[in-house]
Amino acid sequence: MDQPAAPATLPYGTPDTPRLAVRGEARLDEVDPELARLQITVAARGTDRRTALESLTRRNKDVLDLVTSYGDAIETQETGAFTLTPELTAKGRHERVRAYHGRVHLTVTVTDFTVLGELTTRLGDTELTTVNGPWWALRPDSPAHREARQEAVRQAVRRAREYAGALGASLVALVELADLEAENGTMTPAAVAAPRSRSGYGGAEQAPALDLEPMRQTVYAQVNARFTMTRPEL
Repeated sequence: MDQPAAPATLPYGTPDTPRLAVRGEARLDEVDPELARLQITVAARGTDRRTALESLTRRNKDVLDLVTSYGDAIETQETGAFTLTPELTAKGRHERVRAYHGRVHLTVTVTDFTVLGELTTRLGDTELTTVNGPWWALRPDSPAHREARQEAVRQAVRRAREYAGALGASLVALVELADLEAENGTMTPAAVAAPRSRSGYGGAEQAPALDLEPMRQTVYAQVNARFTMTRPEL
């Protein structure tokens, strides 16, 4: 014999066991960043394909060697898109190639900010190299994210107790806790970027290092929480 179905639990509770839904929010300001990312574009131009590729290969190696020389200060160096584009002559009925333009895009993540200004300047001082950044950020597992999430939960509990107390009731149990995704401090470009220069780096003529101050991050966290509470005294 089939057992009778259990009565469905009402999402809004009952008069004897009301439910209370609140949102908890937290914001941490002035958090020191942990990472700085530089976006680097190495370019080359040649009247034929081989010349453009050889120049691009050489300059790309120079940049990678420079970055690698900073050892543990560099967390990652990644190569993104590579492009080689023919430039056609502006006049004429035939498709004649005037030159070839090559580019390689790199991303470098720096963890030691004491070398960041020097590295940025030296990168910007390399031939036909463009540097954008730095973009500051926290690690995904930064303690600041955990602190913000925990504070959001504590705030949700405090708010729920205030609402229940206003009704002469008290909290009984937590029914649901939903994370609304902590919004991490976004990568924020600094006010200055590395200059471009006509020559390679190194030697007595090396440009002075930029003075780059890390940009403080703001960390957000939000949660939705549902509680049951005792019968209100209305």
